[in-house]
Amino acid sequence: MHLPFLGPRHKKNGDAAALVDPGAVAGLLAECELLRSQAARAGVRLDDTPASLEALDQMVPRWRDDPETLPWLGHDAGLYLGTVVVRTVSGAGWRVRSDGEPVVRLASGRTVEVVPAGQEWAATGAPGLSQLYAGIAET
Repeated sequence: MHLPFLGPRHKKNGDAAALVDPGAVAGLLAECELLRSQAARAGVRLDDTPASLEALDQMVPRWRDDPETLPWLGHDAGLYLGTVVVRTVSGAGWRVRSDGEPVVRLASGRTVEVVPAGQEWAATGAPGLSQLYAGIAET
């Protein structure tokens, strides 16, 4: 996801990704409109908590029947996973790589590529979003 409106990014401490102001972009990344609409239709409330990730894991994956929806829903699932991490894991924050892809940076310095994880979940269901979150949160 290329976010050109963020403007140019500068290298800081040798890192090609810039720290993204949580107030400026987190809301945009948290929208996940397609995922939220699919969840609402299934009666799942997405409240940006780890419990909502467990609820998503239990949804019937009807989107897998639609090759046009699948990649977009996976993208949204990754952004939603990142949103839950950023809002619940101390020291986690959004970063935008030099290629424009949003990633989550943990306090430990570890970078988590949440979009590919969401796309894998949407396509196969494994690993579950709640499992991914647990692995990220324990670091």
